[in-house]
Parts: sequence; C-alpha cells; structure tokens
Amino acid sequence: MPRESKASRRERAVEFCRRMHERYPGVQSALDYHDPFTLTICVMLSAQTTDAGVNRVTPELFRRWPTPEAMAQADPAEVGEVIHSIGFWRAKAAHCVEASRMIMSDFGGEVPHTMEELCRLPGVGRKTANIVLNKAFGICEGIAVDTHVFRIATRLGLTRASTPAAAEKDLLDLIPSDLWTYVNEEWIHFGRDTCTAQRPKCDACPCVDICPSAFKANGKPNARKSGSKAKSGTQAKAAGKAAARKTEGR
Repeated sequence: MPRESKASRRERAVEFCRRMHERYPGVQSALDYHDPFTLTICVMLSAQTTDAGVNRVTPELFRRWPTPEAMAQADPAEVGEVIHSIGFWRAKAAHCVEASRMIMSDFGGEVPHTMEELCRLPGVGRKTANIVLNKAFGICEGIAVDTHVFRIATRLGLTRASTPAAAEKDLLDLIPSDLWTYVNEEWIHFGRDTCTAQRPKCDACPCVDICPSAFKANGKPNARKSGSKAKSGTQAKAAGKAAARKTEGR
C-alpha cells in the first residue's frame, strides 16, 4: 500500500477539527480553577488522574493554600494529606510546594506566561504549559497532547510517534495554527464520550468516514463487526444441523 501523502493527512486533520468544533462549540475545561495559579496546580495534579478526582480535592486544597505565597509555606506532607486520593500524590504534593516557591522567588508571585519559564516550574511540562498559556493568558504556542489527543491522533493516522511530545510536532505540522487552541479541549471530550481507549463507539462516531481505524481500533473488531460475525457463525451452525438432519432422513 502506498504511503499516504502529507496533503491527504492535513486535509483529514482539518476536517476532523471542523467536525469537533461543530460538535463541541464553546466547550470548557472540566477542571475547576479560578486564576492562573489554581489552573497551573489543577493541570499539574491531573496527570494520570481524572479531572473529577482533581475537582474533589482542590476545594480543600485551595481553601487552605489559595495563593502561591500561601502554598510556598505549606508542608508537603500536609498537602499530601489533602490530595492523597489522586494518583502519584506524594510527588504532586512536593511539586505544588516547590512550584509555588519558585513562583514567589523567581517570578514575583505571578505565574509566568512563557513556555520556557513555565517549564522551569517543578511538575510542569510542555503539556501543562500549553494549557496554562492557552486558558490563562490566551497564548497558543502549541497543542497540549494528553492521552486522549494522542490516542485520537494515532487512530486518525495523523502521527506514528511513540510519545505525546513527538506527536505534538506532527500535529503542529498538519493543523493550521488558528485551530490549535481548540484541539485539546474538544478532542478530550470526544475521547471521553466516543473515541474511548478500550471500546471506541465507532457506530456512533461522526468521523467514521475519515478514520482509517474505524471498526478496528486496538486491533479488535467493534460491536457491529463482532455481532455480524457472531450472527454468521450461528447461521452456519444452523445450516449444518439442517443438512445433517436431511441426510439422516434419507
């Protein structure tokens, strides 16, 4: 099979973005935050954890330490007690305090608003920085590639990268910059309700006609194909039994 052209992949990427924007107009983050600082902490905490899980712990977290100044003086062990129900809570508790201290010491108590400076904060990588820049400051330098975006981009054949960071480079090369700001939030919602990790709902997908992985994601047939195979198998067995009875009756 000939390798797909870049122009074809770009056309599919743009069309997918158009359909996602139509499906999720004005979609907002599922994380509960109030300002650049609480957004930074929320996104940092959300790694390997659901947004719902983060939203359960942040009310108490921000009640006790609502600002970088307050959290910079916190004991990581106490922060850990508040967020212990989410994944990797020990490391995240330490990052909350360490990042707050750096915000106070290096950035005058204000969350920085450049990619380079944000990525200096403990616990903040490019994905988190992209989200903070986009939502807190209206700056879009890239696409935040989380597990949902990575999965969808791979299934759509927009990347063959083995890591989210490498996948972002492929997406930035295919998707026009004026669409970058919408990708993360819209694709996340689509990944949660339709293009799920284990059992993607290809039957209900509005993009099945442009997805090369439709009905075969994860190397397994989806419900429609499985049902079709099961039906044909049952029919074959019934036909075999009927033939056997006919032969015996002769």
